[in-house]
Amino acid sequence: MSQNHGISWWAIHRPVATLLLWLAVMVAGVIAWFHLPISALPSYDTPTINVSASLSGASPETMANSVATPLEKQFSTIPGLAMMSSSSRLGSTSITLEFAPNRDIESAAVDVQAALYRANRSLPSDMKSPPSYRKVNPSDAPILMLSINSPSMSLSQLNDYSDNLIAPALSTIDGVAQVQIYGQKKYAVRIAVDPEKLAARNISLPELSSALKTANANSPVGQLEGERQTLMLQANEQLKNAAEFAEVVVANRSADSGGLVRLKDVARVEDSVENIKSGSWVNGERSIILAVQRQPGANTVATVDAIKAMLPKLKAQMPDSVEMHEINDRSTSIRESIHDVNLTLLLTLGLVVMSVLLFLRRAAATLIPSVSLPISLLATFALMYWLGYSLDNISLMGLTVALGLVVDDAIVVLENIVRHIEEGMSPWDAAIKGAGEVGFTVVSISISLVAVFIPIFFMPGTMGLLFHEFAVVVALSILVSMLVSLTLIPLFAARFLKPEPAEHTHTDPAWSRYFEAGFNRLLAAYQRSLGWVLQHKIWMLLATLATFGITVWLYTAIPKGFFPQEDIGQVQASVDMSADISYPALLKLQQRVASAVAKNPNVSSVASSLGNGSGGRLFITLKPRKERQNMQKTLESLRKDTGKIAGVNVFYRPTQNLNIGGRSGKSSYQYTLQAVNANDLESWSNKLQAELASKAIFRDVTSDAEQKTLQAKLNINRDRAAELGVDMQSLRDTLYAAYGEREVASIYAPQDSYSVLLQLNEADRADESKLAKLYVRSKNGGLIPLSSFATVARTAVTTTINHQGQLPAITLSFNLAEGSSLSDAAREIKAAETSIALPSYIFGGFAGDAALYNQTQTSQLWLILAAVAVIYVVLGVLYESWIHPITILAGIPSAAIGALLALNLVGLELTFIAMIGILLLVGIVKKNAIMMIDFALEAERGSALSSIDAIREASAKRFRPIMMTTLAAMMGAMPLALGLGAGAELRQPLGVAIVGGLIFSQLITLYITPVLYISLAKLEKKLK
Repeated sequence: MSQNHGISWWAIHRPVATLLLWLAVMVAGVIAWFHLPISALPSYDTPTINVSASLSGASPETMANSVATPLEKQFSTIPGLAMMSSSSRLGSTSITLEFAPNRDIESAAVDVQAALYRANRSLPSDMKSPPSYRKVNPSDAPILMLSINSPSMSLSQLNDYSDNLIAPALSTIDGVAQVQIYGQKKYAVRIAVDPEKLAARNISLPELSSALKTANANSPVGQLEGERQTLMLQANEQLKNAAEFAEVVVANRSADSGGLVRLKDVARVEDSVENIKSGSWVNGERSIILAVQRQPGANTVATVDAIKAMLPKLKAQMPDSVEMHEINDRSTSIRESIHDVNLTLLLTLGLVVMSVLLFLRRAAATLIPSVSLPISLLATFALMYWLGYSLDNISLMGLTVALGLVVDDAIVVLENIVRHIEEGMSPWDAAIKGAGEVGFTVVSISISLVAVFIPIFFMPGTMGLLFHEFAVVVALSILVSMLVSLTLIPLFAARFLKPEPAEHTHTDPAWSRYFEAGFNRLLAAYQRSLGWVLQHKIWMLLATLATFGITVWLYTAIPKGFFPQEDIGQVQASVDMSADISYPALLKLQQRVASAVAKNPNVSSVASSLGNGSGGRLFITLKPRKERQNMQKTLESLRKDTGKIAGVNVFYRPTQNLNIGGRSGKSSYQYTLQAVNANDLESWSNKLQAELASKAIFRDVTSDAEQKTLQAKLNINRDRAAELGVDMQSLRDTLYAAYGEREVASIYAPQDSYSVLLQLNEADRADESKLAKLYVRSKNGGLIPLSSFATVARTAVTTTINHQGQLPAITLSFNLAEGSSLSDAAREIKAAETSIALPSYIFGGFAGDAALYNQTQTSQLWLILAAVAVIYVVLGVLYESWIHPITILAGIPSAAIGALLALNLVGLELTFIAMIGILLLVGIVKKNAIMMIDFALEAERGSALSSIDAIREASAKRFRPIMMTTLAAMMGAMPLALGLGAGAELRQPLGVAIVGGLIFSQLITLYITPVLYISLAKLEKKLK
């Protein structure tokens, strides 16, 4: 760069143009700040679609074979499908389709719809509604939950408002994927048949079902057309309630046989609800709960804001007695976290300015480089808005770290200008000369620091999506600061710095004189120690080699994790009970668990929900952090409280902003086993589950295969049935009508349609002995008792059948004890598999977050190696040398040692965020070497000094800016390392890694660089 015609020269001579350009950038940044969206994390979601299908009364095996398998075969042909998993339970199947990140979710949804259409002909004809799909990740926690209750209205009336008003309205909001209703109590007419009365009147259950279906038909009947007038033709209105259905004639028998048979003669008919075995409560009060789930990629805060804006309009359309409350609002923790990281940003700004003031000692000199901080921030905000980024924990974490980096360039430029002024040069000439001298150094530092992030720019998958924004934000702020340093800093220095000889220190404040005296002593000590080191270079070279070995040893020894577990103040709990438990007993245990959780001193509120199955769910909101224990201690406290309740197992899972994969588990981490043979898989998964549960590092070990439950299996004598004239279809129709809760008719109302449900009364569904009362119509017209051609026996079956990629799969979920890491878990799982001698045809692997952890263990090392390689190439190009880049990069292992030691000392795992901190250190640490080497090379060329004399002078002259920039970078990371505020657990590993690495590497690189410079200079001369 020409000293007289470079960008610095232009800025000094064109002050108005320079200032106007930067003022425009600042105004754009301020405007962008107010318009940037807020979110917890960058958009990382992979396209995920959930397909659901139901067939009332069908066993898990029937759902898996007849519904899940045909659908899976069709879905497997969709391009871009990365993972397919399914879960089949009693009467329902759920299939989750996860696509490659580059697949557009809208086009994927079109392919899913086409696959559903192709599969339709292969599905059971009894399905009353075809399978449906939603663009939602079923494992995502709701972003907001609403509860409604009323002291004067029934639950079915409240359900009408939730079904027909609230849920449809919220579903229209951008970002809302679906609104689930817990404790749903939709109105229905329930018909409980007495089989003995039915048989006495010679009526079969299928015939009763058919009679009810035709009794409430809603088909059109046409119109009358005359010469002058047209009349709409309307038959009797529909039957609307239980009383009207009770009077329906279901059979016409002779007078001797009783004449007309009405429904009330053979059954009890009552106004009821569709699902009598479900319910939801908020802090013990019966309520209807609506859980809102977002679409993959939707902004949580913006979506919640839109929902809250609509709520007053919805309240206005409901009676005054209806109360609506917001619970489990996930945007609250996001707002708190962003607020606290903003405060951290301001604290960092103050610390960086103070560190600069310590070294420059004058307010004017301090304010000049400090200008680069707000300008770089505001310019980065403008660029973030242009790129469509958000203010989230990751991007703001990057900006916080960048504050300690962006001032470096300004310090390097200003320090060189001040040095020339102190040597007697005028500020104008000093600004031109000083900026020109270090222009290449500033460009080298900035470009090589940006080069660190090049591997992240091209990182694929979820981790690439997460940290791409971080890398871009830091890189942009560094490039902006480079331009500020080469334009505004020389401009301000030329006009605002006053010529002041270095010896005039009597006017400085006392703190400045003391600091300067201390710094001079430190510099003198450094020069003496450097002299000794240069006389004993072999020891430093050996120490340099040792840092490589120590780094490898520390890396293998330190506990490793995937992503820091956040504490957002919300916990989900799964309540498991015996698979064959009755609903009244289930309800009693669920209420005991919810009551025990609500009494815990860490808990603010509890939403409890029961659905079909042998367990329930709890959505727990914790008190603010200042009023409770940390998350791990809170979970242990909750486990202790609910562990006292006999007959129940409760599994806790802290809600996280980062959720990987579409398979939800009862605990935080998953390990999936697969095999071709489902029976072998079940047996071995039980053994592995028991082995893991016995190990101290695991908590809440559970399986998605759930428990064995009893089934009553009919053994049909087909020959005897054929002799009696009974066909299998008539038998299945009879059984389904008796026990399947069959929808035999619908009531069509203006706002919705309601079901009419048929089954035997409670007493005749109590156990398998009641099957003797059941009769089947034979082909010759008689009613044949079921007991005449079939026997019944109890057998044990699994309540859930799971597939992954069309193969049977069982997923073990687990939490970790406090102080344990995923690397510990991986080691223990392998040991457990060896201990039980798991056969090779049973293969397993991590799923969800843990699977991504497994992938990152390899990618982390490649990330660091790729960054070092890229920096080497960049530095080689800048210096036109093979040797100097090696000198500059030699201090990297010492930075890694400091980072790993600091993480271990604080008790943090080596997570991917901590690894990003080490990656940043690669860029930060090499700037010390660049400043020394640039000065030394210039001294060799311009002053004809030897390599030893040049590096000695460079080390002495560059000691102040090196210490100043290092302290500034350390102050930029210190608030993160202290772990202050909401979301601190996410940011702390990055700060600790940077601070620890800087402290240790600063001690080492000040000696390694001169020794290597001299040694490699000799080598280079020999090669030439």
